[in-house]
Amino acid sequence: MLQDRPYMRDAYERRGTSVLTWIISAMIAVFIIQMIGRVSFLSLNMDGAFGFSWEGLREGHVWTLLTYGFVHSTDNLLQVVGYVLVIYFIGRELLPMLGSRRFLTFYGAALVVGAACWAAVHWRQPVVLVGASAAVSALVILYACFYPNREMTLLLFFVLPVNVKPKYVAYAMLGIDLFGLVFYELLNNPSPLGAAHSAHLGGMLAGWVYYRYVHDSDWSFGSARADVELPRWMKRKASAKAVQQPAAYSVNMSGRGNLRAEVDRILDKINSDGFGSLSADEKRILDEARDLIGKR
Repeated sequence: MLQDRPYMRDAYERRGTSVLTWIISAMIAVFIIQMIGRVSFLSLNMDGAFGFSWEGLREGHVWTLLTYGFVHSTDNLLQVVGYVLVIYFIGRELLPMLGSRRFLTFYGAALVVGAACWAAVHWRQPVVLVGASAAVSALVILYACFYPNREMTLLLFFVLPVNVKPKYVAYAMLGIDLFGLVFYELLNNPSPLGAAHSAHLGGMLAGWVYYRYVHDSDWSFGSARADVELPRWMKRKASAKAVQQPAAYSVNMSGRGNLRAEVDRILDKINSDGFGSLSADEKRILDEARDLIGKR
């Protein structure tokens, strides 16, 4: 793991609160507010204000495309607990790979895609969508794409531990939600497997699309240039002239202060964009810092 490397330990300044903590804290805080409204005389219509529905979207409640993922049914405490556990345990594995910015963007995109798929099925019905199931499904699928054969332990019914590979969990989720969509949700029948199969499938789609087409792409918008092939007569003139090579990337490593400053910059980049965004030179610098710290 990246956290086990020497240059990621206490020798450097600790980072701020992760986006994973903020997401889980927001879910718990909203659920507590919902419970307070339920047991008191306060009239808190959280579902109407923050839940997603076609009627709300037509009235301009665009924020509900994201906020519905933080509102849950107060009748099912175990569901909320399950969502929090999945987000924590899977999120902490994905966060170092994606970085804070990508993780937050991915989480929000999964909620939006889940809401869009759900709306395509329920556009004629006066119902409201709440719950983080679309984002949770996206995280599980993305984890299964990265680590299909890594064994994970699931607590069946929160009691019985079961070892299973993530790819089988993904297949089971996909099969259950496809079955529920076709035989229950599309027919407008109450499903014993859950009520938002279309939203779950939308989240799974978001997770797969991110892994397949987005993860390895460059997010530095505006820096890429279009490749234009020069005509032959210009190529001959260009080849006749001496071409000045661009200076190679280098960092002054003459002192430990310079090395530490560069490592801090690289760690900030990992925290923002993930470990996969590092160049070969930056990875080499981290290896040099590891070796230097290991000699202490």
